Amino acid sequence: MTVSRDTLRAALNRLPRVKLADLPTPLHDCPRFSEAIGGKVRVLIKRDDMTGVAFGGNKTRKFDFALADAKAQGATVLITGAASQSNHARQAAAAAARLGMKCVLVNRHDHRSQMGIQGNQLLDNILGADIHLVESGDQNGVKERVAAELRKQGEVPYIITGRATALGAAAYVGCALEVLDQTDALGEKPDFLCVASAHGTHAGLALAARALGLETRVQGYSPSRGDEGRRKEGVAEVGNEAAEVLQLDVRLKADELENTDAYVGENYGIVTQAGLDAIQLLARTEGILLDPVYTSKAVSGVIDRVRSGEIPAGSTVVYVHTGGTPALFAYAPELIAHGDYRQKIVKG
Repeated sequence: MTVSRDTLRAALNRLPRVKLADLPTPLHDCPRFSEAIGGKVRVLIKRDDMTGVAFGGNKTRKFDFALADAKAQGATVLITGAASQSNHARQAAAAAARLGMKCVLVNRHDHRSQMGIQGNQLLDNILGADIHLVESGDQNGVKERVAAELRKQGEVPYIITGRATALGAAAYVGCALEVLDQTDALGEKPDFLCVASAHGTHAGLALAARALGLETRVQGYSPSRGDEGRRKEGVAEVGNEAAEVLQLDVRLKADELENTDAYVGENYGIVTQAGLDAIQLLARTEGILLDPVYTSKAVSGVIDRVRSGEIPAGSTVVYVHTGGTPALFAYAPELIAHGDYRQKIVKG
């Protein structure tokens, strides 16, 4: 069963939301980049790195819905966390500041945090988050202990998980609708909708394509290695939870999804030469910056598939830029070595 765009918009509009993201985000035509990768496809970039809060990113769009749920529960403190250079954590700290809430980040004490306070972690501190770095063990367990202690202090903690993930996927149904409106204005129909895939964002885009009966292929590029079947099942599960939230009689099937880890390289968070090349190429052709962990690897995958013909000549490709650029500063050593960047010191 397919639905109309108006039906999808109505479903989204029924959900409570707070105003955090600057929407709609721009859709930028990238002719110089398109030419640099062969000139046989049209590449458009959906700028969800420009959602407006603390350098933007896809999580800000998601928090419009997820944090409305937190506010409805009377939450006074947000609790979340991931890697020390987490874009999610940085945007959560910024969203909490905008909403007048406190934020506790339970992040990993990983290699990047051992290099010092920089990149996203620097922004977390500037934004006023209470940061806990977990050396080993269960991060979720630490979050629960922090929440219990906050309750004793009279606070109302909200751990970002579960329903928040489904609401975040629903937000990306809205992103897909924006893309369609914007490509209509350009007289284009997207043949491929590509994104760095860690479940929720991919799930929302795929759900929209399925609900609308689009022929557009939604391609997810995983930032982590793992079993392909499980990755697809994870995307489908989140997408179907979002469908329930939106009261849509549509479901995703794992075997119908596209999700690859072919461009991850050695592992999550470790740069690839192709990813570093993608950062430099897009920056030098369009002035758009990618991040070292997610978007650069995904765009390297798009480049490879265009050049190999897997994305056919004549296609219109929309790449959804999910943000993460503050992490560039934490990866300065790798970027400098790759680009052989040098300073020229001259006398004035």
